[in-house]
Amino acid sequence: MMNDKSANEERLMADTQLVRDYLATVPHQTSLDADQREGLRSKIKTLLQEKRAVLVAHYYTDPEIQALAEETGGIVADSLEMARFGRDCDADLLVVAGVRFMGETASILSPEKKVLMPTLEATCSLDIACPIETFAPFCDEHSDRTVVVYANTSAAVKARADWVVTSSIALDVIEHLKAKGEKILWAPDRHLGRYIEEKTGADMLLWDAACIVHEEFKAKGLFDMKALYPDAKILAHPESPSSVLSMADVVGSTSQLIKAACDLPDKTFIVATDQGIFYKMQQLAPDKQFIIAPTAGNDATCRSCASCPWMGMNSLEAMYDTLLNENNEVHVNEELAEQAMKPLRRMLDFSQQKQIAVKGKA
Repeated sequence: MMNDKSANEERLMADTQLVRDYLATVPHQTSLDADQREGLRSKIKTLLQEKRAVLVAHYYTDPEIQALAEETGGIVADSLEMARFGRDCDADLLVVAGVRFMGETASILSPEKKVLMPTLEATCSLDIACPIETFAPFCDEHSDRTVVVYANTSAAVKARADWVVTSSIALDVIEHLKAKGEKILWAPDRHLGRYIEEKTGADMLLWDAACIVHEEFKAKGLFDMKALYPDAKILAHPESPSSVLSMADVVGSTSQLIKAACDLPDKTFIVATDQGIFYKMQQLAPDKQFIIAPTAGNDATCRSCASCPWMGMNSLEAMYDTLLNENNEVHVNEELAEQAMKPLRRMLDFSQQKQIAVKGKA
């Protein structure tokens, strides 16, 4: 029988190959000098104004794109907050800098608005690893369980679920369902699911998938780094392996980790999540030092450098082309959107009732 270590190593190799194969089909971005980047930024700003458009960007996108969103009246946030901002603003056009499921969520919440993305090729390993074709039969096989899916899933998977959750509200929802005596089918991130299972004691059946960025963080490397920075606090996203979470001083969603970095009196932090988050952390806490947690290595695909390769596909060139030609529109079938909205609405209503701020790496 294969032991857990061997199984994890095989899964890691399979995930790495998945990324390589996928990115091999995507056109490479050209490098731009400072003048070219500034020229594109200026053109994008003009187009955003002319087209009554707003740019919403995820915390994990390039710092230059995050800055552009803020400078033009948009927002930098987790995906659900991006979608809610888009829904509530008076723009006619939403430009979503993130990955595909984020554009879908924005479209579901704002069906009357046109939603564009710099590229529709930008996806997510969790989304890929939980296709509706296999997920739906799995749910049917376990029809006695309440289906709870993480926001990092396709519109089709959301539509099959009873609940959609973000990382910051997941614990509260599962505790609520456990108190009602319900058994849970959780998808897709097994690390986040295991963390919630341990915290709540709920009966949870876990789908087997993981984030290619967070799964790379290693406890051994983290232990060695802690020795170099003994006074540093460790901040970790719950998509990380349990061995990493056990060493963390704070485990939380992207928004919760940013808040911890600002609120804690400590001056040095080792951060186990996508390094795109450093832009906002350094912006809000400029007097503090942030160090990326060690990963398994430095792979050519960027799989091992604490940076999502798909988030990196949101380039200034692609954004300018999308705005100019209004291409890469996100389309979610109306009937599917209505079905996906039901579990999303259930989460939003629950949040309002419990007065919980719904934020997280959605």
